[in-house]
Amino acid sequence: MPILRVALPVPLRQHFDYQMETDENISVSIGSRVLVPFGKRQLVGVVWQIDPADSFADAQLKPVTQLLDPVPVLGSILRDLLSFAADYYHHPLGDVLTSALPALLREGRLLTQEKQKLLQLTAEGQACSDTLFKRSAKQLALWLQLKQTALAEAEAVSEFSRATLQQLIDKGIAELISQPFTPFEYQPEKQKPLPLNPAQALSVTAVVQALGRFERFLLEGVTGSGKTEVYLQAIQPVLAKGQQVLVLVPEIGLTPQTLARFEKRFAVPMLTWHSNMTDHERLRCWQRSQSGDAAIVIGTRSALFLPFRNLGLLIIDEEHDQSLKQQDGFRYHARDLAVKRASLEQCPILLGSATPSLESLYNVQQQKFIHLQLPERATSQQVPKIELLDLKQQVLKNGLADGTLAQIRQTLKRGQQVMLFLNRRGFAPALICHECGWLTECLHCSAFTTYHKQSRQLICHHCAATRPVPHQCGNCGSTQLAPVGQGTEQLEEQLARLIPEFPITRLDRDSTRRKGSLEAHLDMIHSGTPQLIIGTQMLAKGHHFPAVSLVVVVDVDGALYSSDFRASEQLAQLLTQVSGRAGRGDVAGKVLLQTHYPGHPLLQDVIQNGYHSFARSALLERQQTRLPPYQHMAMFRAEALDSAVCELWLTLLQQHTAQQAQLAPLQWLGPVKAPLEKKAGKFRWQLQLFSPDRKALHQLLASLIQLIQGSALSRKLKWQLDVDPLDLS
Repeated sequence: MPILRVALPVPLRQHFDYQMETDENISVSIGSRVLVPFGKRQLVGVVWQIDPADSFADAQLKPVTQLLDPVPVLGSILRDLLSFAADYYHHPLGDVLTSALPALLREGRLLTQEKQKLLQLTAEGQACSDTLFKRSAKQLALWLQLKQTALAEAEAVSEFSRATLQQLIDKGIAELISQPFTPFEYQPEKQKPLPLNPAQALSVTAVVQALGRFERFLLEGVTGSGKTEVYLQAIQPVLAKGQQVLVLVPEIGLTPQTLARFEKRFAVPMLTWHSNMTDHERLRCWQRSQSGDAAIVIGTRSALFLPFRNLGLLIIDEEHDQSLKQQDGFRYHARDLAVKRASLEQCPILLGSATPSLESLYNVQQQKFIHLQLPERATSQQVPKIELLDLKQQVLKNGLADGTLAQIRQTLKRGQQVMLFLNRRGFAPALICHECGWLTECLHCSAFTTYHKQSRQLICHHCAATRPVPHQCGNCGSTQLAPVGQGTEQLEEQLARLIPEFPITRLDRDSTRRKGSLEAHLDMIHSGTPQLIIGTQMLAKGHHFPAVSLVVVVDVDGALYSSDFRASEQLAQLLTQVSGRAGRGDVAGKVLLQTHYPGHPLLQDVIQNGYHSFARSALLERQQTRLPPYQHMAMFRAEALDSAVCELWLTLLQQHTAQQAQLAPLQWLGPVKAPLEKKAGKFRWQLQLFSPDRKALHQLLASLIQLIQGSALSRKLKWQLDVDPLDLS
């Protein structure tokens, strides 16, 4: 009886051994799922290793309850990627598996062969003539298309309508059949490629020449420089070889736009992968990717773990974006793991951004990445002009200066769109009592609760706790409560009053919560109708809005002063990205930044010299201060009802680090209280660890985890380890 080493979805850093009953009709493979007993439960795990029975001669092992897969659900490349991720991020492999398998597979759903519905001509349809369709141009067009090739039902409905399809079926000319998904067949492009400028052509050539081997490219191009066209023309030869392409985007908001651009160009099956999909939709996507039917998959970070039959190119758009880093549970960075996956797949990876992360620019310096640059916009329009508007001694109307309102009205009257960026959702950051100054605070966090007027709720944006809006002050009992500060809801309400003749589209997490609402808002913007577009950082992430000619950053001051060493990089990226939404069409763009600190060095550097100049200075500053990317970093967080327990526990880790620092180059900061000291009712502390030697840091982390597992104090708190942390709050 073979012995199976099984990875289970439990937070334990080990495999579990089971014996497999011998049956000549059943063969088990590494990467297959099994149902096994675990305590009083039955869990679904993945076979990670198979050993001969004699290696466990004296062991009393439980038998496997059921083999769920005759063939592996995880191939060798994905298993190697997941093992690497578990080791690098020091996270239990079973937990890592949760990110790689759709929920239905984790629950033990038996895999059946996924089938597609195809529309094809019947024998009668093949024999008939076009005179049958004299009265219906749509039916004629669909019939002519089907004479060339069968169509997937969804594609036929999309191109010709459900009614046209049904009419051909009712006439006996066409029929729907079911057949298994098979690797896609390349079809010529539906749309001719756009002409490339010299920088774009060099970039495409470099990537295409690297096809078939592992290579890392950083494509840095100013906003509107035509990075997407570079992606499209690099993808075409990959598809022509019958290989698949994975495109990662940082947020779900970018998937509709990216999919639309790709569908206009390529006549191959495409899929999207994101958090709004149902479990059944995710399983279907997973199977189509595995079968090779999906030529292109566009998805958010977890699409990185999809199985591919033949992956030929990996693209990460907006590679600098923090959304590519998972901020809870298994805290992986999709960009970094994507580089590892490309090396395992032996295919090139292309990272694109107008504002590359300092880590990627550092990798260019170290000659790990090949630097491709697009210094000019693809159209004749120049990069938009940025104007600083000094708010000192100005009377503001609902957060906007008179000069700002005047330019907004002028732009709208010219038939163009205006985008207003305010990175605070809700109506106001808090409610204040005019009698005693009391502010609405979260009952569970050391933070204020945001006032959401439309839902009549106070919501904590840290722990998500909600409560009704109070009728009186919690301190003095006064009913004189008023909003303090401004959010996107309030800005929308005030602009509707100030400029009632133009429609307003608001894009934030609240307004796009319902399924289909994001697409509806984007369709409204893409209609080109003169309108006001209000939003949070969702607006800054690669959207192409050709009718926007004026961008207003309502309040930049809140981000200018921060204790986080990454804050200046993030602000420079945000300002550059937001500014890049202006002037992408036929009209020149302009950007207004409202600030009380127009002379701030960061603002002056970004506006006068651009992001690339800022990044060079920021890298030099990081090198001088010995901060990432010139040092490797990890952070332990501790949370408990008793603050002293967190401090004591982290002190034990710090003392062990100090001992190890006598033998290896290690530094630390802490234990210190987290900037958000209390969250969801628990006090929070952190210990930051640094080393110029990656190996030394990871050896320390491994030894600290051993110490944690042997400490009784660890059971009195919740702890997390974040390798390469981005969020230091």
